[in-house]
Amino acid sequence: MGLLAQAAATVPSGENTNLDDEEHPVPVVSTKEILDRAFADRYGVAAFNILDDLTIDAVLDAAEEERAPVILQTSVKTVRAYGRDRLIAVFRAMASETTVPVALHLDHCPYRDVITECLDSGWNSVLFDAHELDVADNLEQTTAVVAEAHGHGAHVEGEIEGIEGVEDDIGSDDASTLQSLEVAVDFITKTGVDVFAPAIGNAHGQYKSTPKLNHQRVTDLVEATNIPMALHGGTGLSPDQFRDLISRGCAKVNISTAIKESYMRSALEHLKTAEEKNKWDPPTLFAHQRAAVVATAREHIALFGGSGRAW
Repeated sequence: MGLLAQAAATVPSGENTNLDDEEHPVPVVSTKEILDRAFADRYGVAAFNILDDLTIDAVLDAAEEERAPVILQTSVKTVRAYGRDRLIAVFRAMASETTVPVALHLDHCPYRDVITECLDSGWNSVLFDAHELDVADNLEQTTAVVAEAHGHGAHVEGEIEGIEGVEDDIGSDDASTLQSLEVAVDFITKTGVDVFAPAIGNAHGQYKSTPKLNHQRVTDLVEATNIPMALHGGTGLSPDQFRDLISRGCAKVNISTAIKESYMRSALEHLKTAEEKNKWDPPTLFAHQRAAVVATAREHIALFGGSGRAW
């Protein structure tokens, strides 16, 4: 029986698996607490999209080594592939061994039923991705999601513009229409979202050319709302871009593509060597992948100023 199955077997069917349940004490804190501290002190918290038990373990180890708070993100695709209960059980088992602040976030989810299921199971926060709706409908539904999440002690990231690029089967390669500052501020104020993801010229996946970002929009939104911003499309930005945007209030910095590339390129490298030597040893493959993901995560945590910020 694999790690996922072993962990899932400890969670009886139908049991409420909320992370705050006294029967399952784990060192997990709210996404809001993690981001509010980062926002106040102007450092960035790395939010890594995890893929399986190996990447969960590697990211948590990187955070431990850097003594940094960290957010683990799950896509809808990952939740569906592994199963909600199995995924939360693996996270719970591994998070119980950490000594740094950690939260679990549902990334880019346009489906209200999946959001409800994840909140019921214990995710700390969700990004309700309703950018394809008109602003009024998005505002109405996001307000309902905020009320639902806050009822669970969880938090909500909102957006009104799509971030260019497809990630885990969600999104579009077409640029979204930008809303005015007034519309964005009205959305944030009326919905009560805890963090906001602005479109500033950023994109998911690999950038085809050097991105030209609207840094001032982050400053304007922060000055008008005083809430943390989330920076999407982090892979491929320069250190100077990261540092400037974080200093303006991007307290949550998403990294997905870099983790996926480390995970798969390290596997490819190891498998080529295994083929050359005709030596097939899966544990060495897993160790090689894990080391690569740890190194990638540590590099980004340090770059964002998160090292040594654990409490």
